[in-house]
Amino acid sequence: MIAVVIPCYRVTRSILQVIASIGPEVELIYVVDDACPESSGKLVQEHCTDARVRVIFHERNEGVGGAVISGYRAAVEDGADIIVKLDGDGQMDASLIPYFVEPIQSGEADYTKGNRFYEIGSVMRMPLVRLVGNAGLSFLTKLSSGYWGLFDPTNGYTAICARVIPYLPLDKIERGYFFESDMLFRLNTLRAVVVDLPADAIYGDEISNLKIARELPRFAFKNLRNFGKRIAYNYFIRDFSFASLQLLLGVCLTGFGVVFGLLKWWQGLQMESLASAGTVMLAGLSVMIGMQMLLGFLQYDISNQPTFAFQRKIKPRALDRQVSNRGGAPT
Repeated sequence: MIAVVIPCYRVTRSILQVIASIGPEVELIYVVDDACPESSGKLVQEHCTDARVRVIFHERNEGVGGAVISGYRAAVEDGADIIVKLDGDGQMDASLIPYFVEPIQSGEADYTKGNRFYEIGSVMRMPLVRLVGNAGLSFLTKLSSGYWGLFDPTNGYTAICARVIPYLPLDKIERGYFFESDMLFRLNTLRAVVVDLPADAIYGDEISNLKIARELPRFAFKNLRNFGKRIAYNYFIRDFSFASLQLLLGVCLTGFGVVFGLLKWWQGLQMESLASAGTVMLAGLSVMIGMQMLLGFLQYDISNQPTFAFQRKIKPRALDRQVSNRGGAPT
């Protein structure tokens, strides 16, 4: 059974059209009114006659992530197998739902997401501020999530296998605009398979609630925080491999070479003397060997992508419901 979750905040102009565009392959539609000042949920209740629609109301605004998580929980409770997330502003083509669902149905993926950067024509139509912001954030999200083959991390057109959701720490996932990036980090800790799918956005006269200048520094900080957590979880807590040793030695040698070299350079300036050849070689070799080890670790990390879908590893649905929302995932 396929369900769709639509977070709603200031989308009264488009929400009814979005619901009407969803095809018969979807059996449940959850409209989550995230304390919308325009009362989007009430509008749907009064004017939408689609029997598939359920409206969920938040007493206070929890952000797009909070709205999606509320929809996830309701869909899992109602027995959904796959849950698709659509925005209520009409930018996402609902006819692509079967396309997003197919890799999950076939067991090839646990999570699919849209990518607006596949075709040059689509990129040229994209507003400049979104183009620049997504390009920068994509690299940071690759670093923090470990999914080096993905792009366009803030794309909200996603589908997830419902059986994976109980194993995610839903109470700890970011509620705001960082939700999609944090989801990728959490999925990587499960070794879930994530697939990028080309999906053009439909831009109209809608006004985005995302303020790039305000959110960009927050995204950068949170991605770097998740990078540190991912490295600790995957290479030092859950496992310790040759790559872990490469990283440890690489950081130590590079740090030693830089600090030692700068210290000797400063001492030479104070004493007006040149450093010995041995001193230069010790600092230089430490940095070079350290950098080689760090590059070796990076190469391993890039190649260490999950290939076996997490949904194939977990227990049957009857047992899934017994799993706490914290699951086995780290915090």
